[in-house]
Amino acid sequence: MTEIILNNILSPAVLFFVLGLIAVFVKSDLKFPAALSETLSIYLLIAIGLKGGIELAHYAWDDLMRPIGGTLLLSVIIPLVTFGICRGVRIDRINAAALAATYGSVSIVTYGAALAVLEHMNISYETFMNAMVVILESPAIFISVLLLRYLDTQGKSDSPPPLSPKKELPSGMPSFQSRKAQQFLHIIKESLVGKSILLMVGALVIGYVVPEVAATKIKPLFIDMYPSVLILFLLGMGLTAGERLSEVRPLGMRVVLLATFFPLLFGSIGVFIGSWSGLSIGGMALMGVLGASASYIAAPAAIRTSIPQANPAMYLGMSLGITFPFNLIIGLPLFVQLAQWLGA
Repeated sequence: MTEIILNNILSPAVLFFVLGLIAVFVKSDLKFPAALSETLSIYLLIAIGLKGGIELAHYAWDDLMRPIGGTLLLSVIIPLVTFGICRGVRIDRINAAALAATYGSVSIVTYGAALAVLEHMNISYETFMNAMVVILESPAIFISVLLLRYLDTQGKSDSPPPLSPKKELPSGMPSFQSRKAQQFLHIIKESLVGKSILLMVGALVIGYVVPEVAATKIKPLFIDMYPSVLILFLLGMGLTAGERLSEVRPLGMRVVLLATFFPLLFGSIGVFIGSWSGLSIGGMALMGVLGASASYIAAPAAIRTSIPQANPAMYLGMSLGITFPFNLIIGLPLFVQLAQWLGA
């Protein structure tokens, strides 16, 4: 276990992330341009989608049914359990729903770092796991929307008071129910055509349909350069995560504990589901990473639309300020070790 942790910490990707954290702590003037961060994010989404599509073409659908089923099961378990735990520790329903969406969705950067760690440790994995990232990305957002609808039916302070029977809406003004229905449809649309889903699904389809000759043209940029681009991106993420840590402190120890408990719980569940799905040690570890990671791109964008009352300092501070570095330094080697135990 100690050797796995040391191998993970001493990998270039993690070390550059730590360098970004150090830069924040020592108040360095190191800055990461927003445009560059956006460009690298787009690159990573396309690269992972293409790699998944190219490799997906090499597998029969019969081999994919159990992994896909396990991924969908994970996508349902995580948001529901997250919501229940948050309510159990007295986090209000609005922020509980926001955290359900955040932790139910996946961090594409954490997954990318996990791929680098497995390759660094010479552990093989099913390359179709890139496709599982796409499958896991959206369902939690949809479930969080359903949770929001549930909140709206409770008739408490989360929803506006009902209109008096004697009052009528001005002509042309949509009813409260109509506005909620429109918002619900808008959130579904944004979830499907948002940057993360659109790029990953689009790249996955392109990678699946391109012939081998075309795939060789993709390889130099999106396959060979991927580890180096990931290192650069993680340097910027280290800077961002360091800045987010200050937002978590006022929220108290409760959210800090949750931000470390959730990845341990869901990552372990993911590894066991990976074992049930018949995955290799590397595949089980990646399923654990999918379960443990928390989104700070796709889910927060949907949350801003669907749950605007939610506190960004909570769901972004927890996912990016605590869970992301926790997974990068401790979670990844832990899930690899658990997968090795199950696969022995």
